[in-house]
Amino acid sequence: MTAGAKAAGLTLAGFLARAALSAARDLERTASAVADEREVIAEFFAARRHLGHVGNNLNQIARAVNAGAHPGELDVVIAATDRAIQRVQHATDRLLHQD
Repeated sequence: MTAGAKAAGLTLAGFLARAALSAARDLERTASAVADEREVIAEFFAARRHLGHVGNNLNQIARAVNAGAHPGELDVVIAATDRAIQRVQHATDRLLHQD
């Protein structure tokens, strides 16, 4: 499976998720519905990556604040966190409202 994931340009988790979705797909769905689903899944993976980066930045800022500093990046990281939350919310809403 690792070779399949690598060949598809995906992580193993992403490859397994795609394989599971493909196996469960209703053959009568339209190409448009499948494309919408792929967009939502891609958005979740992008948001997860983005949140990982934000989490790293928050850890660095927490260390600086604990040392008595007020990093200038604080507002930027808070804004990035808000954007990531909005992306996850939007993708979740799209997933929940699919017919």
